[in-house]
Amino acid sequence: MRHEMTTTTFTLEGYRVVQTLGVVRGITVRSRSIFGNIGAGIQTLFGGNITILTSLCEKARGQAFEMMGTHANTIGANAVIGVRYDATEVMQGVTEVLCYGTAVIVEKV
Repeated sequence: MRHEMTTTTFTLEGYRVVQTLGVVRGITVRSRSIFGNIGAGIQTLFGGNITILTSLCEKARGQAFEMMGTHANTIGANAVIGVRYDATEVMQGVTEVLCYGTAVIVEKV
């Protein structure tokens, strides 16, 4: 799924929805490594952006987004509208990241 065919809104500029296929999602569950925990702990001592955790979050979101796009392609969609992310700590140090939206078929206006 191309990024430009996804949106957080419920319309895609220049296109009209001709069919709604339903909810699609991508989910990943990530944990920090012992080295990540140590590195993040050291970074918190200095304040500011904790780059180790930022990188982990970006990778998890990216993977969940790609999985959502694959799910959408699998059911025949060419776009996803209403894209959202959710994250839940399922146990200490382990986080679930969910990306979901509505799979649609669109055509150019």
